[in-house]
Amino acid sequence: MMDDYAPPKKGVLLIAAAHLIDPNFKRSVVLLCEHGDDGTFGLILNKPLDLTLGEAVEELEEWDVPLYVGGPVQPNTVHVLHKRGDLITDAMEVAPGVFWGGDFETIKALFNTNQVMRDEFRFFLGYSGWGSGQLMDEISQDSWYQAEALADLVFSPVNDRMWSRALRTKGGDYAIIANTPEDPRMN
Repeated sequence: MMDDYAPPKKGVLLIAAAHLIDPNFKRSVVLLCEHGDDGTFGLILNKPLDLTLGEAVEELEEWDVPLYVGGPVQPNTVHVLHKRGDLITDAMEVAPGVFWGGDFETIKALFNTNQVMRDEFRFFLGYSGWGSGQLMDEISQDSWYQAEALADLVFSPVNDRMWSRALRTKGGDYAIIANTPEDPRMN
């Protein structure tokens, strides 16, 4: 099991602590795509939008693909996670079987010729970002739990249970936390 107080790194899932009430991150599961001395970049996996990629990006209007909130930073930018590092140049593997970015013209060509499956991709508006040392401060304040990213979880159908499933992958007491109601007064 991964140490919750370990320094963050690429390929880690951040799981919001049950008491985290920031509306941007409440019950969020964030995949860290990049971490370094300058800061951290991640994408929220479990915040779907009521909008498709085609509705958000004019040049992709025929794409009826779900879109997710990646985070509150630069909400007008599009980011992609996918399983097709074998076909997409410049994609960076952030966890086993999980790739970030790559040549978007290649992605468009693969989609437009039906050479890939939609469930192999997840598109996001915006991202989650932390300045140098900021995320480690939040971790030391018990705002986040950490777990290794598993491709099955990253690309699983999104519903309101992803947060609970991510906690259960840690086992032990985290399985109890996973059952915590969103509003404990309603228990």
